[in-house]
Amino acid sequence: MADADLPRDGAAALLPVPATAVPAPSAGAPTPAPDAAVMPLFDHLAELRRRIAVALLAVVAGSVAGFVFGAQIIEVLKAPYGDAPLLLLAPGEGFFITLKVAIAVGIVLAMPVILFELWRFVSPGLTSEERRIARPWVPLALVFFAAGVAVAYVILPFTIAFLSSFGSGELPLQNAWTAEGYFGFVATMFLGFGLVMEYPIVLVLLSKVGIVTSARLRSSRRYVVIVFAIVAAVATPGGDIISPFVLGVTMYALYELSIVLVRAGGR
Repeated sequence: MADADLPRDGAAALLPVPATAVPAPSAGAPTPAPDAAVMPLFDHLAELRRRIAVALLAVVAGSVAGFVFGAQIIEVLKAPYGDAPLLLLAPGEGFFITLKVAIAVGIVLAMPVILFELWRFVSPGLTSEERRIARPWVPLALVFFAAGVAVAYVILPFTIAFLSSFGSGELPLQNAWTAEGYFGFVATMFLGFGLVMEYPIVLVLLSKVGIVTSARLRSSRRYVVIVFAIVAAVATPGGDIISPFVLGVTMYALYELSIVLVRAGGR
């Protein structure tokens, strides 16, 4: 019986071993480097640093132009306030106000470069289809920013007239605004209007990747009105009624336009 079992044992010894039982080492397979997941992050951060550096250089160049023409720009921005003087309360305050105005002008002038560098940083992480969809909206972002600055410039005289009326009427108050407060208000208002006007582009791009739909935007109108009222009040810190009202109405009009654009895109 022992001799009869030998062929079976021998045949069993010749059966192939499953590959899952004994893993065979692959010849020439490269050993993964311990930092293989870290190096792309470092490259990503280096790319971000380069893009930010280029954008900052554009802001600096625009600020230099704004500083050179600072007197003319300040004269244009002060025109809505009239001939009344704006007070300087400390030595060097005139210089720093001119510098702040120049930086605000530099940001506005550098916006095409800032948007382009943002696109260059984000686009490698998108698919070819996503890049095709998003590419036309990059120049439109500049158009929306310029439209926001233009709206702020148009309503600036009405805002200043409204605020000035409380120091020249029956109230026992007299206008003696400081240059720091006035130009800080104007710069905040211009940049706030310009940046807020970018949100329709964000909504359209989110719809392209299926995050938002026109039905969802329509159902959220009541909440959006509250959010717009808060954003309009924060973006226009002057305390008047006209500028937050105009900004809120403009934002809501753009929201309705976003719904139309999203629905037209099949969402």
